[in-house]
Amino acid sequence: MSDMITNPVLPGFHPDPSICRVGEDYYLACSSFEYFPGVPIFHSTDLLTWTQIGNVLDRPSQLRLAGAASSGGIYAPTLRYHGGRFHLIVTNASSGQGNLLVTATDPAGPWSEPVMLPGVPGIDPDLAWDEDGTCWCTVAGVSQIRLDTTTGETLGEPVRTWSGTPGAKAPEAPHLYRIGEYWYLLIAEGGTERGHGVSIARGPSPTGPFEACPANPILTHRSTDDPVQNTGHADLVQAADGAWWMVLLGVRPGGGTPGWHVLGRETFLAPVSWVDGWPVVGEFTSGPAVAPAPVRDDFDDRELAPQWLSVRQRLDEDWTTGERPGWLTLRARGASLDEPDVVFLGRRQQHPSCRIRTLADAGDGDGVGGVGGLAVRLDERHHYEIEASAGQVRVLARIGPLRTVVAAEAVAGGPVVLGIDAVAHTEIQDPRTGPDTIVFGIEGPDGDFTVLAELEGRYLSTEVAGGFTGRVIGVYAASGVVRFDYFDYFD
Repeated sequence: MSDMITNPVLPGFHPDPSICRVGEDYYLACSSFEYFPGVPIFHSTDLLTWTQIGNVLDRPSQLRLAGAASSGGIYAPTLRYHGGRFHLIVTNASSGQGNLLVTATDPAGPWSEPVMLPGVPGIDPDLAWDEDGTCWCTVAGVSQIRLDTTTGETLGEPVRTWSGTPGAKAPEAPHLYRIGEYWYLLIAEGGTERGHGVSIARGPSPTGPFEACPANPILTHRSTDDPVQNTGHADLVQAADGAWWMVLLGVRPGGGTPGWHVLGRETFLAPVSWVDGWPVVGEFTSGPAVAPAPVRDDFDDRELAPQWLSVRQRLDEDWTTGERPGWLTLRARGASLDEPDVVFLGRRQQHPSCRIRTLADAGDGDGVGGVGGLAVRLDERHHYEIEASAGQVRVLARIGPLRTVVAAEAVAGGPVVLGIDAVAHTEIQDPRTGPDTIVFGIEGPDGDFTVLAELEGRYLSTEVAGGFTGRVIGVYAASGVVRFDYFDYFD
């Protein structure tokens, strides 16, 4: 099957994958950081094609992100199936939160209210059960503690264990497995940047003592020219046919030097074989750029599809599809995308090149206009937008401390089709060539596209902005009421 893989198997901002198998079915969960709902969950029967079936933390009672910084919030879930239930343990890095555990009989939900874990320190928690039914929770660092998954009570004190290669930074993302006669401890190390890698050790019990694999790191793309970089944060799964696989995160930098990744950390799949009791990761790479399949949301349903994201919270009064049937109505709370409580609904950019169109109506029906439109968001300090207001369309850019109006165009009153094209640079003109150009414009009734501005894409990249997320493209309201008839994402 390895020759059939089109990597990444989950393109776009889908980092820190964790996977489990139940019978013939595979389930995978990812980090979501400051976005609500949290922890997208996917289903597959072949490890190649994944469908989002929901979000684990989809209620305000489960997910509190008020005050979370961009790239804060939900870090690194572990998804496991034990005793007839799915268990998901994860860190909420927002102030005053910490690690929590939820369970479900159906991974599509509903998931339980969280059991808080004040006795579990750190981030990147993992769950593993031994033959006696004892649950071992392992966290970044690396340390272990016994855990009662029903009450959240910890038993004993955390104990330090094998923490990877001496001198390597950031031992994290631990996963503990019983495979054959050994217990294996898989970790990431080197940081989630270009030095990222995966290492492993084994021992006779969940607590070790652990012997490091002599071939560590068993996976890294550091110091290579591979198109996939930052490889790490892995999880292992055995397929129904007995074969072994690894899911991991990686990025696809574009442009010249030093390379900029804009889609975030994505989920890749790699084959695994076993030699002398150690896993050997087979070669993998990204496939050719695949044009996105057309995706259209006409907002005909009362509920939003699971891929739609809000920033930190989604209040009932912020949005509705019932006020004007077939339209999404947004009501502004902030004044711009610079604010943490902006009313924004977006989806991950999943392709290096893509086109987005929406029909926006910035009038609220009472003669009072709103302001809003389409935006490409990395965080509050790095975003571009094209917005409509009464009689005008503007393109704006926020890059760090700088915010400016890039272009403005007078338009007739009424709804207007706004568009964003992301155009990947496939040819490097010089070492400073950026990863892509983002084009903003207006589409006329006959389909002609009037370009208002073209902006450099590198400024909406992790290498410029920092953090752990990727681009999210969507609709927003900056003032008053703005309505959207549809949202198209296509090539």
